[in-house]
Amino acid sequence: MIKHVPLASLLFFSSLSSMPASADDFASCVIKLKETAQEQGLSRDTIDNTLAKVKYVSRVIELDKKQPEFSQTFDNYFSKRVTDWRVKEGRKLLKENRELLNELSQKYGVPPQYLMAFWGLETNFGSYKGKMPVLDSLATLACDPRRSKYFTGELMKALKLKEEYQFKSSQMVGSWAGAMGHTQFMPSAYAKYAVDGDGDGKADLWNSTIDALTSAANFLNQLGWQRNERWGREVKLPNDFSYGYLGKDKAQPLAEWVKLGVTKSDDAPLSTPDMNAALYLPAGHTGPAFLGYKNFDVIMRWNRSEFYAIAVGHLADRINGGVSLAVKPPKQDNLSRARVKSLQAKLNEKGFDVGKPDGVMGNNSKTGLRAFQLSVGLVADGFPSEATFKALGVI
Repeated sequence: MIKHVPLASLLFFSSLSSMPASADDFASCVIKLKETAQEQGLSRDTIDNTLAKVKYVSRVIELDKKQPEFSQTFDNYFSKRVTDWRVKEGRKLLKENRELLNELSQKYGVPPQYLMAFWGLETNFGSYKGKMPVLDSLATLACDPRRSKYFTGELMKALKLKEEYQFKSSQMVGSWAGAMGHTQFMPSAYAKYAVDGDGDGKADLWNSTIDALTSAANFLNQLGWQRNERWGREVKLPNDFSYGYLGKDKAQPLAEWVKLGVTKSDDAPLSTPDMNAALYLPAGHTGPAFLGYKNFDVIMRWNRSEFYAIAVGHLADRINGGVSLAVKPPKQDNLSRARVKSLQAKLNEKGFDVGKPDGVMGNNSKTGLRAFQLSVGLVADGFPSEATFKALGVI
């Protein structure tokens, strides 16, 4: 979702950083928010009749602070998102909206199937846009010290949108974190990238499919979408592949991947235009392999998840008539954060510095893990397999 995209920051009162998180102190927090709203030029009517009436939602704080005990496997993630239903529905809606999508593709450079894929993953093609009152959610999060500054900014943007377009508070519903509409834009993304595609005088991402798809195309274009380029593709690695080049930091020209023996998933040779590509193994060396191009990075700016970027790209391919993955993601058990922390601690112990153990397999952890795997003769794919846990002595 767009809530993971870094957006333009705003200046707020420094006192907001120490705002309370409890319902009892919410009223005093709202007083400070009203001061901020006045400082930012919001009208007295908006401050008195909208901001003054926001409500504290304890469930929002619970969801914000809830950390999953287990990290999801690629198979679990992918299989729930790239479904036969989404492929079928995406193809149907692509045909129904072909004229609009072709116009957007010509103007913004984003092919129709990608817009369908984002729409499908974000809200099931508009069938579920969220039901939480956005202003209440954002006010609640703005009054929590954990990310007060960020959510205060989003709240101010949401109020300005309400003021500009005369949205009703009851209309402004979305996710618990404040993402809104068909494409789940956060208020700052809404303010910066939303487009009035149907010409009715307002960019309405809740009720206008035309506005939503136009805004998504504009957003991707502004993020740097490369016209006439793919997102990436599934590839096949040779049996003797060394796994020395994994992840964005190890991107190589396509010609270099060809020299390393990488082919398309059906064994056909890769074409070699002057493009760089990065290799991703979301389930380790026993699962599917993907090369991600520049547009893969653009998708990652929409949502900072490799799983998400692969799902968007492959769903787009399927909607456009492509086939299923050649290598089915293997069934793997979810990893507990506690176990990953133990793995990270063991790597540090053995001299493979991965930073403070946090239970998340980030780039530093993957790099350190690859170095360890190489040192003990395991396949150095940076994936925390059972063989790797055993070699580290982690139960």
